[in-house]
Amino acid sequence: MARKRNPNGAGSIWQRKDGRYEARVYVPQPDGTRKRKTVYGATWEECDAKRQELVRRDRQGIPTPTRSAKLSEWLPYWLEQFIKDDRKKTTYAKYETHVRLYLIPNIGTKRLENLGAADVRRMLATVSTQASPATAKESHRVLRSALSAACREELISRNVAKLVPAPRVEQRELKPWDLEQTMTFLEAARGDALYAAFVLAVALGLRRGEVLGLRWSDIDLERRALTVRNQIQRVQNELYADSTKNRRSRVIPLPLMCVPPLRWQRLRQATQRDAAGADWLGSDYVFTTRTGRTVEPMNLSRSFQRITEVAGLPRIRLHDARHGCATLLFAAGVPARVVMEILGHSQIAVTMNIYTHVSDEHRREAMGHMDRLLKRTK
Repeated sequence: MARKRNPNGAGSIWQRKDGRYEARVYVPQPDGTRKRKTVYGATWEECDAKRQELVRRDRQGIPTPTRSAKLSEWLPYWLEQFIKDDRKKTTYAKYETHVRLYLIPNIGTKRLENLGAADVRRMLATVSTQASPATAKESHRVLRSALSAACREELISRNVAKLVPAPRVEQRELKPWDLEQTMTFLEAARGDALYAAFVLAVALGLRRGEVLGLRWSDIDLERRALTVRNQIQRVQNELYADSTKNRRSRVIPLPLMCVPPLRWQRLRQATQRDAAGADWLGSDYVFTTRTGRTVEPMNLSRSFQRITEVAGLPRIRLHDARHGCATLLFAAGVPARVVMEILGHSQIAVTMNIYTHVSDEHRREAMGHMDRLLKRTK
């Protein structure tokens, strides 16, 4: 009985002069084009099974390269198809930078199936020299993720990046301000237009973007509660509102010290609105410019550094105020789980390993307890 013809797009099968069967199917490529893929089989059934698999992958939009794709082809495709719509814009921008500056220049000519552990090691050594071990470690993470996606797409059988350890990076020593220095900063910032923002950053440990993403609808001054739902970010020349880092909102009780600055900010903003008149850009954001527009994140950091310098304090980043908040909370005896919820971490290990700094005073106090415990009675 004659075999039925396959429908359009499903390919065709015929017998070769050497007795084997051959099928050809047009399939999508990692770069978005379509090319003809050829498969062979000792029997018609074996060849047809391979043909059907190609058709299945085509209908599911899974690329089947007619040849092993180069890293310079796969990495941009992976960014667009796997990262751009599923991850935050900040993540996409970071990955794109590593792909463009470090991965493609160093291993872009290698084909996926030919990439070896030695190639990855050489790339990491080069990036460590050109930039830093921390940058090389991040490039390793990006490459590992891209190759994992290639494995899931059945383009390669193993992820060689997993065979190569990432460079070891010495953690930056954190030296947040102590209580006296923190109070000195707040006193120096009292006359600044962004004073309330600094109070929230210091007292609640809010991230920079979270401070600027606060809306008046997120704040209940009567019940003294604040809900962190959004953040303001600037990525690739775009200023936009986004969800929080871990995509979860959190409610934080407001300390009494935060209430007067927020009331002052509301009055100040109302005055600016009246002065701007028709030029005022209406929004519900707590911190805005003189015309109601969103405050640039970098401007908040610049104001922080300017006040720090005027106050004669050790130079730290605005984000380090978050570290200081965690340290003060731990010093006050607040449980780690509560500190984790206030800071908005997804794992308590982050809170314990990164955001706490033990001062010399507390270390001496701890060893003083040991003195009393182990002191022999005469």
